[in-house]
Amino acid sequence: MLLQGTVVADAETVVEDGAVVVEGDAIVAVGEREEVTDAYPDHEVREFDLLAPGVVGGHVHSVQSLGRGIADDTALLDWLFDYVLPMEAELDAEGMRVAAELGYLELLESGVTTAIDHLSVRHADEAFEAAGELGIRARMGKVLMDTDSPDGLLEDTDAALDETERLIRKYHDTHGGRIQYAVTPRFAVSCTEACLRGARDLADAYEGVRIHTHASENRDEVSTVEERTGRRNIHWLDEVGLTGEDVVLAHCIWTDDSEREVLAETGTHVTYCPSSNMKLASGIAPIVDYLDRGINVALGNDGPPCNNTLDPFTEMRQASLLQKVEHLDPTTTPARLVFEMATRNGAKAAGFEKVGKLHPGWKADVVGLTTDITRATPLHDVFSHLVFSAHGDDVTFTMVDGEVAYDDGELRTGDADEIRRRASEYELPVAVE
Repeated sequence: MLLQGTVVADAETVVEDGAVVVEGDAIVAVGEREEVTDAYPDHEVREFDLLAPGVVGGHVHSVQSLGRGIADDTALLDWLFDYVLPMEAELDAEGMRVAAELGYLELLESGVTTAIDHLSVRHADEAFEAAGELGIRARMGKVLMDTDSPDGLLEDTDAALDETERLIRKYHDTHGGRIQYAVTPRFAVSCTEACLRGARDLADAYEGVRIHTHASENRDEVSTVEERTGRRNIHWLDEVGLTGEDVVLAHCIWTDDSEREVLAETGTHVTYCPSSNMKLASGIAPIVDYLDRGINVALGNDGPPCNNTLDPFTEMRQASLLQKVEHLDPTTTPARLVFEMATRNGAKAAGFEKVGKLHPGWKADVVGLTTDITRATPLHDVFSHLVFSAHGDDVTFTMVDGEVAYDDGELRTGDADEIRRRASEYELPVAVE
């Protein structure tokens, strides 16, 4: 397939009148339209206003898609223990399947080709099957919770780790490498030391498996971990093995200088979720400092109950604006940097090589957007538009691994109307206040 339009190859390179050639699951050529078209005359040609790398959701909760709007105006730990965890605890297999399909549908419709997905304790198979069928690229895992957790989610430590290992053996590195596993402790508050160390052991035992968890999102969380362990959160995670190049930590808002040194020295990835952090009044993550230290920072939406949308373009805008306000500096977190965080940085965190740029030899994860809208008129700077003006609704085409998943308003890999119908009719197992 030969895709034509303005090509945003990466955070530095734009080809105004360009083309991208896809063969199989890979990009084979990127360049000026006339030159590329002449070199590949026999390919199906598709025309777009704007072509860009697929966006990476560096931290999402597909399982929470059914809870959009159930816990507004609530602090993190109340939000979690009074609303979200009870909902997860009561979700049956059907609920998990519907929630996962709804989440992946929204992501694909919005230009997200890769997600690091934090599932729940039970019925993880349903989400893995949904991701495989709908065609998204994903790093995902079942949640581990073996202490201080509600009924329905509290697990025996060994049983939780055994179930994780079963899922790794069944789903890790499947669908041509598109689906990868992440061992997923919920966070230090709900996991014993044995559970956290067991998570590290499993990640080490299976090549390519990573670790994904929450850390230092809220001051109460940090205080709780320190009271129990005598250490600040990042130091505790480091002690039990949950730092390193294969670890993704969501949020990391309340860290001190010594913790940031650990993150930098160990190569641990951080995912910034600005909309969620604002809505839950958790705080503002020190992203500029992280980037200055060489820490890889990705972008994520978190879950619909604490964001209400999985639109990655909204997150890009919030990511930049919030840091500008925090630092009282309009030059900080410029559009190209934020775009890099949302694409290649996210792919690095997820552990996917050659994902996040439109380069020859890289994976064919491509998004097409319309600019035939008022918000894009006039279009002086492509990166400014993508970060500050674009919406997920502008996406008209989403290709993952060379396969078209979403095209001109239609989900090609499933029945979008049926997914939305099932989600609308599914009765949440907890009261909505």
